[in-house]
Amino acid sequence: MDGHAPTVDAPTRILDAAENLIIARGVAALTLEAAAREAGVSKGGLLYHFASKEALLEALLRRLSAFIAQEFAACVAAQPEGPGRVARSMLEWGFGEGDLSCNERHQRAGAVFLAAFHHDPALLAPMRAVIAEMRAAVAADGLPPGHGAAIMAAGDGLFMARLFSLYAPSSAELAEMRAALSGLLGARP
Repeated sequence: MDGHAPTVDAPTRILDAAENLIIARGVAALTLEAAAREAGVSKGGLLYHFASKEALLEALLRRLSAFIAQEFAACVAAQPEGPGRVARSMLEWGFGEGDLSCNERHQRAGAVFLAAFHHDPALLAPMRAVIAEMRAAVAADGLPPGHGAAIMAAGDGLFMARLFSLYAPSSAELAEMRAALSGLLGARP
């Protein structure tokens, strides 16, 4: 190894730059010129990969949807098989300790969601498809009706509270919520 960081391809640099602009200054600051400048490519280079702002936002949502689907699959795979496996993974995903990079990635995801929704709500179609798959997995999880869905909804609510800095539950509150939701699994927290 030569100690240098791996080279990041132009489309990835452009997507990262667009995400950074959205987070730093909001969707209004996301222009093709600004994304190209931030990514260190010419506007023509950006247009080669993304023909419009909509194409750029669509690519951000596809990338984000793939990340969320992959993260969800990994959470499910980490749980023992049997009834409630998907709901247990949702509980861990939403209420687990997690690491800072995961929390930062979720904040970035939220910013992209909001930007896409602000620009054109139809752009969220890939994410809606991932959420529909997650909801179907929760519904087929072998728990009584509503139990897994309540855990998923609680995790979604916590995500939104974090995203908008509405409130930050203490460790004790998170543990209490997790314990209450664990009751829906028929297991001890």
